[in-house]
Amino acid sequence: MSEQLAKQMSPDEIRETAMVDLAFHMLKEKGEPILYRNLMQEVAQLKGFTEEQINHYISQLYTEMNIDGRFICVGKSLWGLRGWYPTEQATDSAVAQNVKDDYSDELDEEDLFDGEEDGFESEADTDDADFEADFEEDGEYDEDGDGDDEDDAEEEEES
Repeated sequence: MSEQLAKQMSPDEIRETAMVDLAFHMLKEKGEPILYRNLMQEVAQLKGFTEEQINHYISQLYTEMNIDGRFICVGKSLWGLRGWYPTEQATDSAVAQNVKDDYSDELDEEDLFDGEEDGFESEADTDDADFEADFEEDGEYDEDGDGDDEDDAEEEEES
């Protein structure tokens, strides 16, 4: 993939071209989504980066692709061009729904959230009981939570 781009561009052009633009040309040339790490390796090979430079620039390219409207993440670390997808699939999540996932398609939402509701309800019940305990029988707020009618300010004066 990068060999064809290297033939089309001079070494000076490659050096002066932004990594994100090289990534765009590579994706356009290939015509299908590519894993980010493979895309970064191709860009690094074209640019002649050392391993240290790859580690330095890996997050920069990722950030630039996220910001650049030409790219879209279509799966776990799988990147394509936004123009490949219909306009009604303009959001990343809509595109990702139509890309085969690495995991089994048999997993549904019930499996993902099974058992979480029970813990949430009991936590809410505990919070309600604590809240109600802070009020005295006459409806007055008991600041110190000791259940007596004494005001905290009065207790402090006595000490």
